[in-house]
Amino acid sequence: MKSIFPLTLPHVPRPGDRRAALRRMLRVMVVEVTVKRVDPTPTAVVAAATTWAQFPTMWRPMLDEVWGFLRGGAPTGLYTHGHNIMLYKDDVPHVEVGVQVTGPFAPVGRVVPSMLPDGLVAGATHAGPISEIGDTHGTVCAWSKANGYRLAGPRWEIYGDPDPSTGDLTVEVFWSLRPRADATPPAEH
Repeated sequence: MKSIFPLTLPHVPRPGDRRAALRRMLRVMVVEVTVKRVDPTPTAVVAAATTWAQFPTMWRPMLDEVWGFLRGGAPTGLYTHGHNIMLYKDDVPHVEVGVQVTGPFAPVGRVVPSMLPDGLVAGATHAGPISEIGDTHGTVCAWSKANGYRLAGPRWEIYGDPDPSTGDLTVEVFWSLRPRADATPPAEH
């Protein structure tokens, strides 16, 4: 049987892995990265310093704590139609998990007011399996570097509403950027 894969692909030991590698390559080809300026967005979050290995078991209880506050003791009008967010402030990682809100509020327990960053960002929409969101982050990083932008550190995800028929959701992925070295005002791509 003839292989349909280019000879430059890394060694892939199993046929299932070849299909997964092809899906990742095709996904990278269809992710559109844009550069724009964003305004700060108020959030209600629980913050933590963790490890990348521990984070997958931590985010759900953190998010549940924020939703408990929003459904229970939050000021009237604080939550209207905000989405779930995850902000990764650095590579430690220092993380904030929560929900977009309409403005500031007094902290309640571990739930505190915060903001998604403002400024110049590179962003893309992740529409595949959530387990492959790292590929979208990787695409944004690679595109940014290839186009002369330097990553500033903070990155975040804004989770869309699930599709009622499939349960699938889209996630907006953003990375803060430093201006390009040529110092020309950035055009939106």
